[in-house]
Amino acid sequence: MYKIVDCRFINPSVKLFEIEAPAIATNRRAKPGQFIILRINEDGERIPITIADCNPQTRTVTIIVQGIGKTTNLLLSKEKGDFVLDIVGPLGKPTHIEKFGVCVVIGGGVGTAIAYPTAKALKEAGNKVIVIIGGRTAELAILKDEISAFADEVYVTTDDGSAGEKGLVTDKLRSLINTINVDYVLAIGPIMMMKAVADTTNTPEHIIPTVVSLNPVMLDGTGMCGGCRAIVGGKNVFVCVDGPEFDAHQVDFNTLLKRNASYAIQESCSLCAFKEKYGLLNN
Repeated sequence: MYKIVDCRFINPSVKLFEIEAPAIATNRRAKPGQFIILRINEDGERIPITIADCNPQTRTVTIIVQGIGKTTNLLLSKEKGDFVLDIVGPLGKPTHIEKFGVCVVIGGGVGTAIAYPTAKALKEAGNKVIVIIGGRTAELAILKDEISAFADEVYVTTDDGSAGEKGLVTDKLRSLINTINVDYVLAIGPIMMMKAVADTTNTPEHIIPTVVSLNPVMLDGTGMCGGCRAIVGGKNVFVCVDGPEFDAHQVDFNTLLKRNASYAIQESCSLCAFKEKYGLLNN
């Protein structure tokens, strides 16, 4: 059992948790880009969640979760002092960090929580770090203050214009590319957003090294179940052990979108049953 030692809502659908996990928090192998697989109870499914931070002093890991399906909504209902049953990690390969030059890090929605530790590590490696935070609305554009503490420049874009600049993250990215020399791009967020970023950085005018963190269906996190297969560079990869980060220009995003939609009906039914059980069907 793993105790939740602190938690708070960042917005109505996104919550930050600090969870006691000594083996992970004090493990020097836990690096930016890696993730855990969490199970709330014995009847629960296993879900991958990126490690937002590790604190060896408090022996805790920090995760940031958006309530989308049944399991993430159930996790959002947990409070300080509650427990989750299983946490396994750190899993996946850490982000490759070096001095690239000018780095643009893009976080879409809760993907910003995943991008946060990597952007910080890139800055510590001596890069100029520009961060673009995107969201459909202002409440989904998260962690601006935390990122502003270390990033050289931070921009916010929202689909509806309720915060920052109205538009997509790719609008701001395109503006930056046309203005300055960008050496490296990292994008983490919805698949369609990452695909759009990959298209923006792979044109006849600009070919910029770009990395994305994939988020397919995962089960065991060891590469044995095959649930997280993706196609990168024309070859099958297992995201949980070969990734989760890959060259964006090599990713077959269309296949990834189809695989992620494989259980859409079951996921919808499970969420409806959860909401009915807790009287949330009108929410």
